[in-house]
Amino acid sequence: MGNGKFGGHFYPGLYIFFYGLYQATLVSKAIIVSDSPVYVSYLPKNRKICSKLKISYGGWLKIVTGSLLTFYVVICLDDGMVLINKEMPPRFMYPQEWQHLTMFILLALDGCVDVMSKNVLRQRLVLLERGATMLGIYMLLLLLVSHVQVSSKVELQVHSLLILVVFLLMLVLTAQLWAPEMLHLWMIETFLFLMMGSWLIQAAFTLFRPVSGFPWKDDDISDIMFVTTFFCWHVIINALCLLGIYGISSFWHRCYSPSLKLMGSKETLHHKSSSGTFYKLLQEAEHQVKDNQALLTKSSPCDKA
Repeated sequence: MGNGKFGGHFYPGLYIFFYGLYQATLVSKAIIVSDSPVYVSYLPKNRKICSKLKISYGGWLKIVTGSLLTFYVVICLDDGMVLINKEMPPRFMYPQEWQHLTMFILLALDGCVDVMSKNVLRQRLVLLERGATMLGIYMLLLLLVSHVQVSSKVELQVHSLLILVVFLLMLVLTAQLWAPEMLHLWMIETFLFLMMGSWLIQAAFTLFRPVSGFPWKDDDISDIMFVTTFFCWHVIINALCLLGIYGISSFWHRCYSPSLKLMGSKETLHHKSSSGTFYKLLQEAEHQVKDNQALLTKSSPCDKA
């Protein structure tokens, strides 16, 4: 049971932290090329094949990770995921494990929505993708609030700070429904994903495998105070990490991708219309205006005569 609780915090935190690092590279590239983070991506060298396939790597990663974590929760219990025992009166069994299972299923479903939007539908629905992620964070917040009902003092402090991060992330995702291309919101979202991932990893070691080998004491006020101190250190480290990723990305694109800005502007025009029709219509309209002006200049001498 202890290994299950450790893994229920460590492995999701590891995934969320690396997801935050990946998103930080995308947001950094979007800032550099003045493009929208919704459409920016790091494609492999063979771009033509990837552009035709339009594989949702992030969506499939969510599906695989959510499925593996769901399977991990199930096999960690000796009796299996029993919902109600056979005693009279019956009682619900393993409430925290069922909450973990629900969180991981939500992650897999969010990945299904991403894959459906990018690979199945004719036109990508960014609003659907962001709405699914926001709904998952809403339910995650509800589960975390009830998750701390049976927590001790140290565990309550750890989870309360995690709830703070998830609440702020929920507000940012809600704002993105009305401003999905605002870079400031994407930067804040990326930072909060990094915070949630690193703090879950910290929670796993603090609550279940302390580095010192001795458990944290609920009756020691210094232990509770240092939980908040560690959280502040995570804020500083993740902010420096985000700044470092932006600096490295900026240096890389200036040295090795001098024509990236032109490519970014072309990709934006292409993505904002499903197959570049918006750009073609603009060109046709310009040609029609020029033809009309030419006809007017030719007909003006006849009118004077």
